[in-house]
Amino acid sequence: MESHFMKIKTMKNLKSILMAVAILALASSYALAGGVKVIANSSVKADSVSADELKSVFLEETSSLRDGSHVEPVLAKGGAAHEAFVKDYLGKSDAALQTYYRSLVFTGKGSMPKTVGGDAEIAAYVAKTKGAIGYVSAGASAEGTKVLEVK
Repeated sequence: MESHFMKIKTMKNLKSILMAVAILALASSYALAGGVKVIANSSVKADSVSADELKSVFLEETSSLRDGSHVEPVLAKGGAAHEAFVKDYLGKSDAALQTYYRSLVFTGKGSMPKTVGGDAEIAAYVAKTKGAIGYVSAGASAEGTKVLEVK
């Protein structure tokens, strides 16, 4: 009788473990599919950046990080990584972001940030431009740049 209950308990534990693994796998694939990684030029001292700090940089409210590193944002012209970054970190749609930047230019409070093609172009620009900060798809190569952890 005892062994029957042990088998049932073992089966329940196994089901729980398999369910946890399945959920983790789904979450990981979702993060990679729609996720982005924030990259910076090697001249940027920081290894991490807060979400609020990142938003302030890309909305041109500040041009430096808390550690004093001067940064210049670079954006993609479009694509899944761009849409995810703008929505998740800036809380805007691409159209709303473009309107925001145009209003900065029109009022003389800012300028349009550098905009390039996609992941490869952003990584290349960030790698060669002192202080540049940008984003690429989570699975994209960002050789020559440093990945910043977003906290």
